[in-house]
Amino acid sequence: MTNSISSQRLLTDIWRHGQLPASALEHVQLSGSDPVFASSFAVGAAAQTGIAAAALAACEVGHQRGQARRPVSVDMTHAALECTGWFSVDGRVPNIWDVFSGLYAAQDGWVRIHANFEHHREGALRLLGLNPQTATRADAEGAMRNWTALAFETAAARAGLVASAFRSFDEWDASEQGQAIAALPLLRIEKIGDAPPIPLPPLSPDARPLQGVRVLDLTRILAGPVCGRTLSNHGADVMLVNSPHLPNIESIADTSRGKWSCYADLKTTEGKSALLSMAKQAHVFVQGYRPGALDALGVGLRDLTKVRPGLVFVSLSAYANEGPWGQRRGFDSLVQTAMGFNYAEMHAAKKATPRPLPMPILDYATGHLMAFAVASALVRQQQEGGSWHVQLSLAQTGHWLRGLGRVPAAFTLPASDRAPFVETTSSGFGSLCAFRHSAVVGGYEPKTANGSTYRPSMPPGTHPPRWP
Repeated sequence: MTNSISSQRLLTDIWRHGQLPASALEHVQLSGSDPVFASSFAVGAAAQTGIAAAALAACEVGHQRGQARRPVSVDMTHAALECTGWFSVDGRVPNIWDVFSGLYAAQDGWVRIHANFEHHREGALRLLGLNPQTATRADAEGAMRNWTALAFETAAARAGLVASAFRSFDEWDASEQGQAIAALPLLRIEKIGDAPPIPLPPLSPDARPLQGVRVLDLTRILAGPVCGRTLSNHGADVMLVNSPHLPNIESIADTSRGKWSCYADLKTTEGKSALLSMAKQAHVFVQGYRPGALDALGVGLRDLTKVRPGLVFVSLSAYANEGPWGQRRGFDSLVQTAMGFNYAEMHAAKKATPRPLPMPILDYATGHLMAFAVASALVRQQQEGGSWHVQLSLAQTGHWLRGLGRVPAAFTLPASDRAPFVETTSSGFGSLCAFRHSAVVGGYEPKTANGSTYRPSMPPGTHPPRWP
């Protein structure tokens, strides 16, 4: 695999989905080659091309607003490291996994459980017949041996829990859900209604291209927050909207960089009113709720494009909201297991147990592709008006990653040095050490801690639910 050529080809393939001018691709430089991590998949190219596509599309928004096209460069090692999501707060690297999360041996294979949230953990333990207050990991492992993998996966899904049976690529391809995903494009950008272009003011030559673009970010787990952070890197004003009753993962300290952060309880009149008020002044709305959930609250796609004609509405899901798993919950680790990546890596590494990819690349690649699709939709909104619906899923990204082909197995590859790519900044969570954004854009530095317009990450509810 000749990655200097391959990455450019992959970027060209992504670019076509946005229906943006091919001439913009002359302004990008991609360096490095796979393997950069211990994997038989092109995770480096997936990281690099998604980040480059997002940066280049953001620059097209700027070009639409009167700026000259800017050169964009992305180093593959830096991009891949950024997609590991590593960070520390006050010198402590958080353990992102709950003790009950991970692999379990079943009667006939393996099951992966995601138990990072309390209600998911307690539900899984009760399904196993255990008392959540007293059960140990060993108890859970023993109880899982009474189940077949598919039976537990099915029972968990029916209970609204998150678990996946271990499959090979062939088993996934033979499944109804695998066939539904294979029939879909990488992403969808659809015009869903008439509306005039929402005016974006001209920019000064050195301004970030998304300056003045307002984004409402109603996501919590990596892909969505990464999208919002990426848009912020290129100048967008991003408001992270959390419910005061829902838990968050510690990665919020990293993924909230550059954002404002407010509370809005959408089950209350006050919270819903605050969100609708912000939506009337927004350009983009990003959400990862299950189908119908926001509609039931009166803030779904049709509701918001009615109060804000011309809005770009983004829907993120685990399994594309189609097929028998259309409403099934899922996370990166579970989608990897269900789709066959853990099986493929296990065999490539000659191991006896399922092996995950070396980073949550489905989350991070999807997040960057979301940012690319948002910028693409903004360009088209400026050109032809209309309200727009952007749809992506972790499974579609997984299907795309698999299609990139395999690289020579590099499971003895030494870990890359992160030191050249990290910076330490103050935040509302403590002293935050995390990766700088890997897209370097000529004419401006993407928002960094040392930039005058940087917004430090802050805990949920720090800011009022209104645009500053």
